Amino acid sequence: MNLDGAKQIAPLVFSDSYAEARQKFLAAAPKAKAYPFSAKGPSGEALFTDVAYFGSPDAKKLLVLVSATHGPEGYCGSASQLLFLQSKMAEALPPSTGVLLVHALNCYGFAWDRRVTAEGCDLNRNFVDFSKPLPANPGYEELAEQFVPPDLSEETIRRADAAIAAYRKAHGELAFRMARQSGQHTRPGGIFYRGTGPTEARRTLEQIAKDFDVAARDQVIIVDYHSGLGPYGYGELQTEEVSGLDGHERAVKIFGPSATSPMLGTSAATLLYGTQDDFWEGALGDRHTYICLEFGTYSPEVMAEGRRREQWLFVNRPQDGDSELSRRIRNTTKNNSSPQSLDWKEMVVSRSHMIHRQALEALAR
Repeated sequence: MNLDGAKQIAPLVFSDSYAEARQKFLAAAPKAKAYPFSAKGPSGEALFTDVAYFGSPDAKKLLVLVSATHGPEGYCGSASQLLFLQSKMAEALPPSTGVLLVHALNCYGFAWDRRVTAEGCDLNRNFVDFSKPLPANPGYEELAEQFVPPDLSEETIRRADAAIAAYRKAHGELAFRMARQSGQHTRPGGIFYRGTGPTEARRTLEQIAKDFDVAARDQVIIVDYHSGLGPYGYGELQTEEVSGLDGHERAVKIFGPSATSPMLGTSAATLLYGTQDDFWEGALGDRHTYICLEFGTYSPEVMAEGRRREQWLFVNRPQDGDSELSRRIRNTTKNNSSPQSLDWKEMVVSRSHMIHRQALEALAR
């Protein structure tokens, strides 16, 4: 066994841009199907979500690997997908099992190093039934201008931070996290905006599921790669509330007790509404097991400040989308989501390979 394998392969599978990541993915999966996106990249380039399928088309068991639900979190997701392709696991699939790789689901966010979609929505809050009343988030309303201030002057930031600190003291940390992270429908320029209708990226995933007949499968495991939450470099296996405790227990049987749940208070994530798992739950019910493979990077405060500046830029200076200021802010967002140190990348590669192996072993039982 080569124990240095992850260190050696990490620089090869990670990319420095969406364009490089797509080039590597297509080189490894030349038969991938491209789903074009209506928006363009920073230099006017075309954007695509690319999908590769391996195994028998009629396989009743399926592993789905999804990258870039949150734009720049696609760096670790794309690297993990490329690792899977280079591992040759797809060449040893039994007839009962297929693998579906969805590369750069939010290709706009990946190309622009933005968490959100072209519509300004957090895709992992957008999978809601918009025909029903949308939930309110009064805590967000109270802090909306602190989360995305009108300017980035020292005095404005000082006042915003003071107001946030006062809210945390008055309401507690959990209430603050729910106010900030759970999502909101009222502020299109705000953070964690759910939107008022399905985004193009959501519609793309729905079309992919139809094109590859995912709903006809008997057992589906979904690995959705994320980064930015939790201890540095650790890949937490987060299950979602929508799948319930049954979904969590399915994950534990596959991946072991390191799988976490916000319902049990074991997850770094809060209870969320409208996540990608809402889509899989609606399509598959208890035939699916969804995990968000979340690789920690920096502190919540560092991540929040990066989101604040990114959101301020595109709300107040959209004409400067590819200016020097924009590139500086976007580069911070990129590095917050994908630290450039080799140790972090090595941890991503090691954990991802383990999760891929465990998932395929479970499907082979």
